[in-house]
Amino acid sequence: MDPRTAASGITDPDAVEFVRFCFRRRRVGWPELYDEMCAVAARGLFRGYDADDLAGLGIGFSLFDMPALAVLSTRIVAEEQALRRPVAVMIRADPPGTSAPVQVEPDPAPMRPRPLPSPEIRDERTFDVPVRLALVSTGA
Repeated sequence: MDPRTAASGITDPDAVEFVRFCFRRRRVGWPELYDEMCAVAARGLFRGYDADDLAGLGIGFSLFDMPALAVLSTRIVAEEQALRRPVAVMIRADPPGTSAPVQVEPDPAPMRPRPLPSPEIRDERTFDVPVRLALVSTGA
């Protein structure tokens, strides 16, 4: 069985949800995820399904079923990690007379903590500029 084509067919939605359930329990990759899936199946923690029920969905735990399960697991882990990519919050002032958001590219440099000002320094400035918060994806 070729692992590149083993999971390329149509996968049962319950099988996909089983792998997602196991990944969300431990958030580990292959092969640790395989151990988690075996433990979940042995205890029937996913909708009460045991290993035989999961075999009917296309989730097999034998050596011969492992390539297909590894491909499916890797695909689902990548999807889950893509959903959890960090976002950067940028505070900026809108130019006068515009209300549409402006596309801003995220800074590729990592954020570094700024040193705190000493307690004796006071900043008496006030800002009359409205502030808009925008969420920008940093992984795109």
